[in-house]
Amino acid sequence: MDARTEEERFNAIIDDDEKIEPRDWMPEAYRKTVIRQMAQHAHSEVIGMQPEANWIARAPTLLRKAILIAKVQDEAGHGLYLYSATETLGVSRGELQELLHTGKQKYSSIFNYPTLSWADIGAIGWLVDGAAIVNQIVLQGTSYGPYARAMVKICKEESFHARQGYSIMMTLADGSDSQKAMCQDAIDRWWWPSLMMFGPHDSESAHTAESMSWKIKRKTNDELRQMFVDQTVPQARYLGMTIPDPDLEFDEESGHWKIGEIDWEEFWSTIRGDGRLNRERIAHKVKAWEDGAWVREAATAYAVKHGMKLDKSA
Repeated sequence: MDARTEEERFNAIIDDDEKIEPRDWMPEAYRKTVIRQMAQHAHSEVIGMQPEANWIARAPTLLRKAILIAKVQDEAGHGLYLYSATETLGVSRGELQELLHTGKQKYSSIFNYPTLSWADIGAIGWLVDGAAIVNQIVLQGTSYGPYARAMVKICKEESFHARQGYSIMMTLADGSDSQKAMCQDAIDRWWWPSLMMFGPHDSESAHTAESMSWKIKRKTNDELRQMFVDQTVPQARYLGMTIPDPDLEFDEESGHWKIGEIDWEEFWSTIRGDGRLNRERIAHKVKAWEDGAWVREAATAYAVKHGMKLDKSA
């Protein structure tokens, strides 16, 4: 096929809502965009283990400890799924780690906030994973096949994560005055960063229009954020908790909850690396990568000995 015919076939696949597969021809810009999005997603799953792992040893009951351990293990698995999907586009896992460690690729800004109380683990499950699910359910329809298929299993597990988070918040909201205050404090600190997870407003997003045209994204940042707000505000009210937004109101005409203005300076500052825990998160990740070098070296030696192929940079 000549380049024109290949491009026409690519466009036909997109137009017909079918999937682009690794061996299909694709524009280089499409490939780079999918790599960027999947890599950021994978990095976020792995970095996101840190704030929760911090509470495994301090969970209030054995059951809560077991649930949190399972959740953190799930996040590691999600990262592996997504790194594997990203590798289908010709980039090695070692390259992806280097890009993350040097700040050339990003992870979700939400994971640069500290977990100060047990209620924060509930808020992460309910709000952070709840926001992730809104985005990830839609991504099951993304145009790149390996990414869409990875989302099916990930969404099932993320639904469990959101339920366990809301369960924690329900227990605290039904508890003592100090537990209720802990619950409200966590909501106050995690509400706005959760809204920032969807990215800047559509008018300010550098990638949304192109990603939408290729059906990598199926809904815009603002559409996804509105879906999250509409499902979450009633849940907060059921808890008897307050959303920390004096401008929050229900618009009868549109049928949607309207929110106040997000502090975008805080968002961009965190993206630039000046968040509360950016440096600590990356330092921890780099140390873990370096500490695991012997495992990768042993796997490579085993592969060489048995005539197997293994990417040494992975």
